[in-house]
Amino acid sequence: MEINNETIFITGANRGLGLAFAREAVRRGAKKVYAGMRNTKGFDEPGVVPIRIDVTDPASVAAAAEAAADTTILINNAGIAALIDNPLAVDFEAQSKALFDTNYYGVARVTQAFEPGLSKVPRAAIINVLSDIVWLPRPYLTPYAASKAAAWSYTNQLRFHLAGRSIQVLALHVGFLDTDLTNGIDVPKTSPVNVAIQTYDALSAGKSEVMADKGTVLLKSTLADEVPGYITPPPGLF
Repeated sequence: MEINNETIFITGANRGLGLAFAREAVRRGAKKVYAGMRNTKGFDEPGVVPIRIDVTDPASVAAAAEAAADTTILINNAGIAALIDNPLAVDFEAQSKALFDTNYYGVARVTQAFEPGLSKVPRAAIINVLSDIVWLPRPYLTPYAASKAAAWSYTNQLRFHLAGRSIQVLALHVGFLDTDLTNGIDVPKTSPVNVAIQTYDALSAGKSEVMADKGTVLLKSTLADEVPGYITPPPGLF
């Protein structure tokens, strides 16, 4: 599905990857680009319409879906992360609840709210932003990893469910992005602009998944190995 002349709604679009998605959609000739965010004050981006949405608040999600009822491509990008000592830490449950509410239930809430509109048009698409953390053991990101693994599973079930409705479902897997949120973390990072370009290209090519960096490609390639990457990560990923 091409971006040209389509109407895009992006959650978490005030910065980082979400903003890169918005700008690239404008560059590709989207008819309209909605930038979903919790606080629209001060947001001023040419060709982009800010809409308030809090993916943890069902009423806010419903209002955003009504305001952007002409959406034909939904991008579930909003997400949060937090560090934890280890999978047995005392704050594990509290951390997990907060991250699941945004990264898993948030994706489901927004998708449920926008699906009726997407099903009414001849063609539509849903892009879910996932992570290489689904396959890469990083104990200090355990709740985040679990929430993204749940979102990956949801994405796969959703794709199969919507297969007969002309709604393309694309899963974006990517590692650390070069944004203000990762400042000070000494790991390989990928440009959000490059990821947005790759994702829209994959959508145009009719793909169901896109691995947006070399590390994610490598991890995915190990899944059928006798010792896959989620048990013993390939060298260079830590």
